[in-house]
Amino acid sequence: MSMFRRDSPSTGPGSPRVVGFYEKATGSVQYVAIDEATRTCALIDVVLDFDPRSAATGTDSAQEILDFVQGEGLEVAWILDTHPHADHLMASAWLKAKTGAPAAIGEKVREIATLWAGIYNLPETFDPDRDFDRLFADGETFPLGSLEVRVMLTPGHTLGSITYVIGDAAFVHDTFMHVDSGTSRADFPGGSSEVLWTSLQAILSLPDATRLFVGHDYPPVDDREDPAWEATVADHRAHNKHIGGDVTEAEFRKLRDERDATLPLPDRMLHALQVNLRGGRLPEPEPDGKRYFKIPANAF
Repeated sequence: MSMFRRDSPSTGPGSPRVVGFYEKATGSVQYVAIDEATRTCALIDVVLDFDPRSAATGTDSAQEILDFVQGEGLEVAWILDTHPHADHLMASAWLKAKTGAPAAIGEKVREIATLWAGIYNLPETFDPDRDFDRLFADGETFPLGSLEVRVMLTPGHTLGSITYVIGDAAFVHDTFMHVDSGTSRADFPGGSSEVLWTSLQAILSLPDATRLFVGHDYPPVDDREDPAWEATVADHRAHNKHIGGDVTEAEFRKLRDERDATLPLPDRMLHALQVNLRGGRLPEPEPDGKRYFKIPANAF
């Protein structure tokens, strides 16, 4: 079954065309950011399918995106993730094997890896410098065809989350949700509603017409049945359910913290982090040739 898809056209020179693919099982939005001038693209936050009941992985979602890329005659220049996701497994290692493109994430993933190595009691396992081709610093820039990509450190959901700003498009991951849904949770290890507030304000300082592309949506919302993931900075500043208008930091943090206290952990989290901190690679095979997840009991 094909994923729900929406196309956001380029608005002119320096602006990417953005195609979003909605993965219903985890409410994740995956992106293809396209430089129309050179027909190159970046794949952002692509999902590796996972069934938590059977611990079985699959590549149908990622393959659908590759089929789109190939059908459009695009060259994949980058495989980008905004953070080590807690709610889905990353397809970056599989995509790298298929395309040869470098895989990248923010440099503070080193700190996240140290944090989770303790939770999993896997002290020698996670090595982001080994498992990613680039670890981007705050403010770093790199090319996507004729476009420039700028990295913004935007933590709060995790301590190392980054936003990719490409012209008038910003891929803001798990900071904002869609305007009518509000913002993302900040209660995972290393998260903070105080830090998230600062990141949200930094994103809202981008030009009003900047298109913000969020990481998740969970319809139905109010009268909306279809997933949605694009709105401008001006839209969020005026109308975002959690932070729009005259909301103060204290009001936001109270709302965010109280809401987070009611949310269960994502059902894939303890599987996902040990894969995503390996750059999307499953644990190494044991002597019997099989791969096994390590799940801490009573850690949360």
